[in-house]
Amino acid sequence: MTTYASRMPASSRPRPRVSRAAWQVLVLATLGFALNFWAWTLLSPLGPRFEQGLGLSAFELSMVVAVPVIVGSLGRIPVGALTDRLGGRVMFPAVSLITVLPVLFIGLGGHASFAALLAGGFVLGIGGTAFAIGIPVVNAWFPAHRRGLALGIYGAGMGGSAIAALTTVPLVNTVNIRFPFLLAAAVLIAYALIAAWLLRDAPGRQISGGSVIRRLASTVRLPVTWRASGVYALSFGGFVAFSVYLPTYLSNSYGLADADAAGRMGGFVLVAVVARPVGGWLSDRLHPTRVLAGAYGTVAACAALQAFAPPLMPLGTVLLLVIAAALGAGAGATFALVALLTSPERVGAVTGFVGAAGGLGGFVPPLLMGAFYGWLDSYAVGLGLLACTALVVGILISRMGQRVPEAALDRMVPREAGPGRSPR
Repeated sequence: MTTYASRMPASSRPRPRVSRAAWQVLVLATLGFALNFWAWTLLSPLGPRFEQGLGLSAFELSMVVAVPVIVGSLGRIPVGALTDRLGGRVMFPAVSLITVLPVLFIGLGGHASFAALLAGGFVLGIGGTAFAIGIPVVNAWFPAHRRGLALGIYGAGMGGSAIAALTTVPLVNTVNIRFPFLLAAAVLIAYALIAAWLLRDAPGRQISGGSVIRRLASTVRLPVTWRASGVYALSFGGFVAFSVYLPTYLSNSYGLADADAAGRMGGFVLVAVVARPVGGWLSDRLHPTRVLAGAYGTVAACAALQAFAPPLMPLGTVLLLVIAAALGAGAGATFALVALLTSPERVGAVTGFVGAAGGLGGFVPPLLMGAFYGWLDSYAVGLGLLACTALVVGILISRMGQRVPEAALDRMVPREAGPGRSPR
């Protein structure tokens, strides 16, 4: 089988140019992803307020915060398959408008009781499914040699959760508790109208046939679905876990004040978001498996060092930020790999499963870290497990080698027509 390395450097092979329409679609898709993620994460910053105002227990509060995440993660599976069938021009406005309903419900009165918050949060989870829409849309517009960068830029839309983290509480304190929800609803409505007007699906995109259930069943049987899901559960799941648990870790391990710990968590998130397009860009040049192997090797080394609880300044801070960059780059490379190894009409369905794995992957590490700290009064074992897991995944990814299917190579670099060969 021809290797990636032996085929790619041929500079004489023509590479399709990226059209202006493709960049416009990328901007609209990334904006839709970010805005829906903003709405999806509105409840989390208000957790302490709900806990005090409604007298919620720690378990009840965790349910309020977790329900939208679980629904948003699992909902990506059918939404990705529907995007393969209906396209992004239908799905982005539809998901955005549906998300408006729970946002308005919670903002206008659903925040007044635990039951209403759970009901509203369940439907609010639909906003988290928007991630699965943009991957197949962007993938169809960009030539294969630029998909890594394009999908990495789109993935940076996860920074929309930072909008909620930075603005929700100040807006509540300045105006009232309804205002952040009303603002998010208005913005989502405006986006849905703009997307319906300007967003276009790629000309000649391949549309999946058959029922959604049958296509999902066939997607489960694809090796790339399971491989990419495992990889993304570590990269994006690790990002989610750190962004959720890092303030607690810094407070317990280094005695930081809440504001200082939250600020450092913000820096971690920012580095991971910026690194995601970088991981996609590197994947276009080096191959996704190389980027993934390097990213997870870096995570393994840094987590192993951090397990010894080095001084926070400067070594601990550097290690944590390098972990953030490696996880972000790994997340960007994952979908470059999906785009490379998946036929275009299945990208949405595969993305749904992979995105669900990433979202759900963020739940386990905080539970383990908290449990080990409670038993041993130390985070060393939890960080050691992260190091071992990242090392194993990195080795498995590297053993995939640089071999890719012939069809995938043809999608990356069009062959030149030669004697006896018709252009593809």
